[in-house]
Amino acid sequence: MSDHPAAFAFSGVSCVRGGRLLFEALSFALAPGDAGLVSGPNGVGKSSLLRIAAGLLRPAAGTVTHPATRALLAEAHALDPARRLVDALAFWASLDPDTAAARDRALRALGDVDLAAIAEVPVRLLSTGQRRRAALARVVASGATLWLLDEPANGLDVASVTMLERLVAQHRAAGGIALVATHQPLALPAAQPIVLSC
Repeated sequence: MSDHPAAFAFSGVSCVRGGRLLFEALSFALAPGDAGLVSGPNGVGKSSLLRIAAGLLRPAAGTVTHPATRALLAEAHALDPARRLVDALAFWASLDPDTAAARDRALRALGDVDLAAIAEVPVRLLSTGQRRRAALARVVASGATLWLLDEPANGLDVASVTMLERLVAQHRAAGGIALVATHQPLALPAAQPIVLSC
């Protein structure tokens, strides 16, 4: 971890879902440029941890410190299937704190994930891998400091996984923070392990 003060931290966080304790008294801290790698078997609360970090789920106990801007990549791509890809991304980019040039940011993000050539194609016509890359483009276009990536390599081929690793590395190099939950091997140099167990 870098010497900068923590910009994102869990302090004694516990999570209860459906009356079941998933994890308890979890603490970790990530500074600008850091990454956390969340691992553990299915059902231990990896996705719930990311939802707490995103502010979509309240912890049963403890506190979360986070940057002003966060972007979550979850299982659903959250893109309107009836819209053209660039317009679906621009819609989300226009909701971010920096609303200027939302369409331009969407187009740049599509270039970052090698989808610029299909920017005008309706979302409903995209393949599984293309939808996953489009969802990643939504995170990139957000400009958020904290990226919360839940199984980001699902549905990606080898070349796209390499692209994902490159984008996360660039985000960290620019002072961003990444919290990644994954079953698949990903190159996240010096990532802090966050291991959940039953």
